[in-house]
Amino acid sequence: MERMIPIGFGNMVNAAKIIGVVKPEASPVRRMVQNAKDAERCLDATCGRKCKSVIVTENGYIVLSALLPETVAGRVNERVEQ
Repeated sequence: MERMIPIGFGNMVNAAKIIGVVKPEASPVRRMVQNAKDAERCLDATCGRKCKSVIVTENGYIVLSALLPETVAGRVNERVEQ
């Protein structure tokens, strides 16, 4: 069964597909986000708020979230332990 984790504002991501959660401040991460936007592989789940974490999925999609990376990682780990 696929486990969905909440990433804020009613949005969910499949926990099994996440390969990384990073902060968006670093230049390489910003370039990765811009490249994903250009390729239409970026999903913005911030609902107009400031992006605080970038979720990288195994199929090449990038998901932007307004939650801190520590919060998203905690939710992923919480689901794995169940």
